[in-house]
Amino acid sequence: MSRHLLAIDQGTTGSTVMIVSDAAVVLGRATREFRQHFPEPGLVEHDPDEIWASVLDALAEATKQAGVRAQDCAGIGITNQRETTLLWDRQTGKAVHRAIVWQDRRTSGRCAELKAKGLSPLVAERTGLVLDPYFSGTKLEWLLDHVDGARARAEASELAFGTVDSFLVHRLTSGDVHVTDVTNASRTMLFDIHRGAWDDELLGHLRVPRGLLPEVCGSAEVVGRTRGVAGLPDGIPVGGIAGDQQSALFGQTCFAVGEAKCTYGTGAFLLMNTGTQAIRSRNGLLTTIAWRFGNKTTYALEGSSFVAGSAVQWLRDQLGIIKKASDVEALAASVENSGGVTFVSALTGLGAPYWDADARGLITGLTRGSSAAHIARATLEGIAFQIADLARAMSEDAGRKLSRLRVDGGASQNDLLMSFQSDVLDVAIDRPSNVETTALGAAYLAGLATGVFADTQAITRAHRVDKTWTPRMTESERAKHLARWKEAVSRARSRQGES
Repeated sequence: MSRHLLAIDQGTTGSTVMIVSDAAVVLGRATREFRQHFPEPGLVEHDPDEIWASVLDALAEATKQAGVRAQDCAGIGITNQRETTLLWDRQTGKAVHRAIVWQDRRTSGRCAELKAKGLSPLVAERTGLVLDPYFSGTKLEWLLDHVDGARARAEASELAFGTVDSFLVHRLTSGDVHVTDVTNASRTMLFDIHRGAWDDELLGHLRVPRGLLPEVCGSAEVVGRTRGVAGLPDGIPVGGIAGDQQSALFGQTCFAVGEAKCTYGTGAFLLMNTGTQAIRSRNGLLTTIAWRFGNKTTYALEGSSFVAGSAVQWLRDQLGIIKKASDVEALAASVENSGGVTFVSALTGLGAPYWDADARGLITGLTRGSSAAHIARATLEGIAFQIADLARAMSEDAGRKLSRLRVDGGASQNDLLMSFQSDVLDVAIDRPSNVETTALGAAYLAGLATGVFADTQAITRAHRVDKTWTPRMTESERAKHLARWKEAVSRARSRQGES
């Protein structure tokens, strides 16, 4: 009997499928991009059929590359872009509107109305989130109010709501199953993360009929079996579901309280396992569900930096000082330090712990001796400084200092960045041999659901660390760097943000 696993990583710009062995070896991998739709400024949409087509194309290529038969896969795991909102016909499976993507800001006005009504404390207490159009709740309300006949059809139980994981399970099972997992449910702004159930009071405020909602499942359980999917035989178990950042936390084997990972992509996401305690942040972080097995729910604190890899893209596309993103490391390494240059890459404002949407990017410390190399080095340092801010806020909330940090994502392959990150955090950093831990996490969860992995200890034994960095900076040097950063941030922040 084969023990291969199939992981679907459905992201914001493309879908990746990986075939993974029971030894956590990637046998095949393929990615297919799909179109981004921008109807108006601030609006971002995806066509659900284009998402599905990208998954099928990636599936066919990954299976061919792996040299294994699709029918020999023991199970399918799913991880996905979170908060993106879909509404479809229960009978036909056809979406009634394009998906509203997590980046979409069309419900900003509605969120302001809800804040004015004093709902922010309720949202924070029940869901662990801030009242923001980033999350699914107001997106769903918008669809019900703006798609002709949608509200009446929803109240008649003709429509189904889901995040991308729900939609994929629906398609994989030919409509037999309508579920979401607890991690994705915890990002909807409709789910009580303490009771582990949809919240009737929040549903009432957003006028969401309960009959629209999917059943909420655990993170590693078989929820259905494939039926009628091109390229797959009927009967493959579908089980193992988590939102992308939670999946990366699991893929990094952060199973113990206090263990944390940071994913460096366009932005950067820092998550810490807080065990069975849902810690309410005092520093603007989010409280979210990491995963649930059986009746045991594990929680996490989450902080995000809006700009990480995109700062390097800015050097490439706007300043033109590098030709490709990978050139930044060599350029930055050509000087011994940043020469006093500090770059606060608040190109889209500052997130936690500042939450200053009006902050603007700032480069300070320039002299006649400053060069493109100094700016490149300051860019990498700025990414690390923002993560250090998040880590300090997280340590204060959790009442414990980070002991190690596990890293993944494209920018984690930049050795200079990782070395400086270790220095300013004053912790060791581990980079795994496979930095695509989001997809790997989905494979691990599917493996638990189907018995390929007996337990998390078996997963830990299969996990491989490629490189470790340990801090080499003295405490006085670190203090000088952090003081320089703090001063630069104070200049970049808006007056409103500082008040």
